[in-house]
Amino acid sequence: QVQLVESGGGFVQAGGSLRLSCAASGRTFSDFYMSWFRQTSGKESEFLAAIGWSNGDTYYADSVKGRFTISRDNAKNTVYLQMYSLKPEETAVYYCVADLAVVSTTPLYWGQGTQVTVSS
Repeated sequence: QVQLVESGGGFVQAGGSLRLSCAASGRTFSDFYMSWFRQTSGKESEFLAAIGWSNGDTYYADSVKGRFTISRDNAKNTVYLQMYSLKPEETAVYYCVADLAVVSTTPLYWGQGTQVTVSS
């Protein structure tokens, strides 16, 4: 059974930083891209960043480029999202996603999400 388990969310003041983690298990992800999305109530999910599990190639949305960094630890089967200079409007549930494409409208696997709240 595939599982993506996010952690690291919480409360942070505007301008602060957080690091999210996504522990992946249940299958081999070597052919996959691991991504982070976020979603606020009533809005569509927003792609943030992706990383190729095997080659480490990274991709970022313009809205987070230069402030967020995605990385992975193959030995721990874990993907990270380091976030800096967070803004109140980035309050959302952050999801870890796995798919064979860099960005998919219907990803194969989703985690349960972790809440990030940025106070002004």
